[in-house]
Order: sequence, then C-alpha cells, then structure tokens
Amino acid sequence: MPSHWDTRADLTVTSGRKVRYMLSADAVPQEGGIGATIENAVDVVFNPIATVLSDVVFAKVTIFGAQFPWIVAWLVAAGVALTLYFGFVQFRHPITAVKIARKGLGNGAPGEVTHFQALTAAVSGTVGLGNIAGVAIAVTIGGPGATFWMILAGLLMMAVKFAECTLGVKYREIGPGGKVSGGPMKYLAKGLAERGMAGVGKVLAGLTAAFILIFAVAGGNMFQANQTLEQLRTVTGGEEGLLGGSTGSFVFGVFLALLVGVVVIGGITSITKVTSKLVPSMTIVYVLACVVVIGMNIPMLPDAVGQIISGAFSPTGVAGGALGAMIIGFQRAAFSNEAGIGSSPIALATVKTNYPASAGLVAMLGPFLDTVVICTMTALTIVIASPQSWIAAREAAAAGEPLPGGVSLTSDAFGTVLPWFPYVLTVAVVLFALSTVITWSYYGLKGWTHLFGEGKRSERIYLVIYCVFLVIGSVLTLGAVLDMADALVFAAALFNIIGLYLLAPVVKKELARLLAHLRGEGEKEPAKADDKPEGPAEELVK
Repeated sequence: MPSHWDTRADLTVTSGRKVRYMLSADAVPQEGGIGATIENAVDVVFNPIATVLSDVVFAKVTIFGAQFPWIVAWLVAAGVALTLYFGFVQFRHPITAVKIARKGLGNGAPGEVTHFQALTAAVSGTVGLGNIAGVAIAVTIGGPGATFWMILAGLLMMAVKFAECTLGVKYREIGPGGKVSGGPMKYLAKGLAERGMAGVGKVLAGLTAAFILIFAVAGGNMFQANQTLEQLRTVTGGEEGLLGGSTGSFVFGVFLALLVGVVVIGGITSITKVTSKLVPSMTIVYVLACVVVIGMNIPMLPDAVGQIISGAFSPTGVAGGALGAMIIGFQRAAFSNEAGIGSSPIALATVKTNYPASAGLVAMLGPFLDTVVICTMTALTIVIASPQSWIAAREAAAAGEPLPGGVSLTSDAFGTVLPWFPYVLTVAVVLFALSTVITWSYYGLKGWTHLFGEGKRSERIYLVIYCVFLVIGSVLTLGAVLDMADALVFAAALFNIIGLYLLAPVVKKELARLLAHLRGEGEKEPAKADDKPEGPAEELVK
C-alpha cells in the first residue's frame, strides 16, 4: 500500500525500544525559500491534527511485553475470522479464481471491465514502495523470520479481500451509459440499511468516502510523486543533475500531472487498459530481477529458506524474539495489500459479471501477488544476497540505532550481482509509483462523487485538483498532511471491517450461488443482508 506512515514510522517492537528510520525515497523538505515557508505554515496547522489521529489509529497494544498497533491486530483478526467463516475459501478455490481472471464468466453481463483488468487496477493500487523498502526494513528489524509471518498474514488477508470485493459488486450502482459506482460507500449504506441500520450505514459510508478521498490526494498522489522524483533524482546526478532544484521538481510534477491526466480522464476503462499492461510488466521486471539475484546466489537458497523458517520461531538478534518477528511480519503484510481498507472493492465493483462472488474470488489473488509473491521475493533477495549494509543495519536495529533507507538495502542486494543492476530497481520503483497514482485517482474520484455528486463537471473539478496536487507533491513534502491522511485511511478499516462482519452471510450465499452456477446447477436466489444467518454466521454478526 502507498502508505507514508508505513514507510516513515517508528516501529515499536518491545516496550520502550523504538527503531527509527526514513526511506531514501522520502523527499527532503526544501531549505529556505517560499517552499519552506509554505511547508512550515501547513505543518503548523496540520501537525496537531495528525498527531492526535496517529496516536489513536496507530496506538500500541501490549501482548507478552511486545507492542504493535491495534489496527494491525484488527486487520489480521478479521483475516482469521473470515477465513474460518468462509471455510478457507482462499485455499479451496484459487484455481477457480485464476480461471475466472483469465476467461471471465461470459459476455453480456453488466459492468465496465473484465475481471483481469479490474484485478490489475486493484493490484496497481497496492504494489508500491512498501513492497521494496518496507520489506527491507521488516527483515532488518524482524530478521528473516518476519518473512514467514508476512506470508501467513498475506494468506489470511485474502479472505478479507474476497469478502469486501464480493460486496463491492453486490451493492454497486450502475448509472446511465453503464458507468459503475461501487465500494464501501455503497455496501455500507445499502447493506446496513437492509439490516435496519440505515442511519449508521449512511454515516459510515460518508466518513469512508471522505477518508479515501483525502488519502487519494495525499498518500496515493503527493507522496508517490515525491518518492518517484527522489528515485529519479538519485540516478540523474542528484541536486546538481537534471532534476535537481525547485525548477526540476516543478517541471517533473507538470509532466507527471499531464501523463496521469491523459490516462485517468477516460475513467476506469482507460485506467484498466494501462494497468492491464503496466502491472504484469512491472511485476515481471521486478520478479525477474529478484530471480537473477537469487540465481547468482543459488547455493545460498537452502540456507536462506532455513533462516526464514527457523527465524520465525527462534530468531537471533531480534527485539521481542519470535513474537517480535511475528509482529513485524504481520504489520508488513497488513500495510501492504490494503485488505480491509475498502479501496480495492471500488475497482472490482466495475467487473462485468452477474455473480458478485466471482469478483471476490479474483480479488483475493491481489494479496497473494502483492504480499506472498512480490514482498517475499524482496525478502528472499535480501536474505540470500546478505549485503554488508543489511548485516550492519540488523546490528543497528538490535542496538536501537537509526537505520539506513529501505530502498538502499534492496539496491545493495541487487548490486551484489552487477554494478548497474540497481538501475533496474529504480525502474521498478518508478513504475510501481506511477501505477499507484493512476489507480488511486479513481478511488479518490468515487469518494468525491459520493460526497459531492456525479456528473462530468464534478468529475472534471476533481481530476484538476488531483493533477494540481501531483505538482504540489513534487515540490513540497507536507509531512503532516501525509501523516493525517495515513491515519484516516486506516481508520476507514475500522468501519469497513465492521460492515464485513455484519454482511458476511450475504457474501457466503453469493459464493454458494456462484459455485452452483459453475457446477451447472439451478440458479439460486441472490442473497440479501436481512437473510437469516445460518450456523456460525449468527455468532459472527452478533
């Protein structure tokens, strides 16, 4: 996930021990001049708000002497509960999900894009710098064993993604011309209304729309522009190079805004045409680069796998021991794949289907690709290559000292193969950030139209604002605004997951309806939120 908090936070692993770090891709605020004046003025206004929100949303809970954000426990607990309730759906139907992603469910169904296109849009919104830099920090603080827990959490969160994206299609609205609007704003309002909680649903839907909109403009937009510029600046001569100075930043921002504007003005159809090509390409480039590093160090592979497994249960040099490794792994997975946040259902709601659960099955492939594949490849590459900078960083983490940037650790691992290989990493970072900006423009648009109404004029106003903030994000850092946006989008997970628990019986019946259709059985009645829960569902929704 494109989370600023995720990549610039204090990670408290044991009581009283904090490990501070800042990614090399984070922009450095301008020193002096009007830019610094503006940043200082904005920070003065937003710092108090951001501090209060962050203290609440990312507050730590303590278990057996180890601390971690309660929101992580909330997300992972949902993964466990929904995995059990849906009968381990992510392990029972992955082949069905792949088949639907490849072939869809036939022509003529309402919607705007194919299952595959919607999946690539959702994945492009989750895959970002955190998959590269965040994972590097995770295996530094939590050791190789954090990878094991990261994979486990990623698998559990597939059930959450399945549930929310099924509801995204179930309660979507299709307007004139076939334009679709879906996501938590729709299923919280309509689904809870069916359960006799219309007022609560309307409030939660409005808050979720506002939180997603704010994060789209800040975390999914400004921060991505900022980190992309910094990555390109490092390989073009730094401050003395082509992109050095405020002029270079402004020109880059304008170019990026024009590029994104051309893509997003065509709506979800135009966006998915880009992401359906960009996501597979950037994933293949990055994974192949990791495979090359692993292949060049193939004798070390068994030992690396052994470190990951043994480090999950008996790590050395990890604050908090096995529990510390587990917390770091869970945290990385929870902040990586966006399951439970409510963003992906906005994209998956647009699929051409008469069976909502088909979108849910396809959507659960997202956390697998994001966390189980890409994040794991990053971790395995670093552990196998074991660059000296990573070894030194682990010693620094154990001593509670500041760490180097996560991107630099991954870059050093790439550099163990060929001197120019870190440039491949730069290409991957830029592509990841670009895809995130494109997809989050659509998420923000749906939040905007929910709050301010549909219509071309309304949409054009939003897109202009979104592109302007791309330029602003290239020139200014506005750290307090980003901190506030991060806190708000994770607060949305609180509302969203409550909705998933209450509407879980609907999801279960939609899954049964889809599976009956695939088996060629008679058509079942579509589920409703006020249907009487069956079996364990009654306990789940109480």
